[in-house]
Amino acid sequence: MTTTPETSGAAGATDTAGSDTAGTGIAGSELIGVGHYQPSRVVTNDDLAKIVETNDEWIQQRTGIVTRHLAADDETVADMAIQAAQAALADAGITAAEVDLIVVASCTATDRSPSTAGRVSAALGAGRPAIFDINAACSGFAHALAIADQAIRAGAATTALVIGAEKLSDYTDWTDRTTCILVADAAGAFVIRRSDIRGVSDVTWGSEPELADAVRIVAPSLKFAQEGKSVFKWAISEAADIARATVQTAGYQLADIRALVAHQANRRIIEPLARQLGMENAIVATDISESGNTSAASIPMAFSKLWQAGELPADVPVLLYGFGGGFAYAGQVVRTPRRSRPSPTAVGAQSG
Repeated sequence: MTTTPETSGAAGATDTAGSDTAGTGIAGSELIGVGHYQPSRVVTNDDLAKIVETNDEWIQQRTGIVTRHLAADDETVADMAIQAAQAALADAGITAAEVDLIVVASCTATDRSPSTAGRVSAALGAGRPAIFDINAACSGFAHALAIADQAIRAGAATTALVIGAEKLSDYTDWTDRTTCILVADAAGAFVIRRSDIRGVSDVTWGSEPELADAVRIVAPSLKFAQEGKSVFKWAISEAADIARATVQTAGYQLADIRALVAHQANRRIIEPLARQLGMENAIVATDISESGNTSAASIPMAFSKLWQAGELPADVPVLLYGFGGGFAYAGQVVRTPRRSRPSPTAVGAQSG
């Protein structure tokens, strides 16, 4: 498990924000833009009941999911990543030419090379940024954000585009009612840049080796499968302690956190987690209801929707927390952009 520092609270957050931990003269990075993309095809629980033995009530009671979006056959992970990236850049008010690092988190990209990040860079006309993908499944976005923040603090980048994008429908067994009801396709993106503040905290990350195969897409079937009871048991018994450690590592107290944006795995996990953390009065992202489980895309997309809807104020701390395949987990506290939110119709809510 994760060890935690002795300092905490708002004062600790201020001290951390002003520090130069890498000795580079750079305090850290801050979030300046967010965006997301969902395919236009919406699949309801009733639609799924036509292909497997299930029904709307059963799905909602066990997962909280009402609808999900599925990509077209010819729509790729890269296509969705590009759309989300464009929305995030527009929200940030910058061009792709200013980006010198692109990191994409995905466990469903079909191409080994070029990377999805490379395809995004080429499509955006980004110049010559560093480009690479990572695969940490459902916690992949939190891992990617941490790596990008660390690169900026080390002086290796100035402006980073961090994307989570998944096409889980390509890896779904549509005859398995325990898994096909969960999955969906989407992409979400953050733009972070070098800053005089620590707008992205240190990451708390790790893994649970005994659950390494609990969430998987493996040969020869290459179909998504999971040990749902094991994952649920871990989430209910272990997740809250790691989330508390994440907040403490970031230099905050739980009372300081204005919103919880966890991986959208199951509403029966998200809501108990918020209660265990004493965050019932905070903003709790439950995009799972409308979007299903989109793995690495779920955190940035849920955050983007809250931001674009005006539900997140400017410059407030939000806890991001992902867990899943591997079995990996990661989280950090991110402050919302310091500027006021844009008009809800301006950018970032692209669909179709």
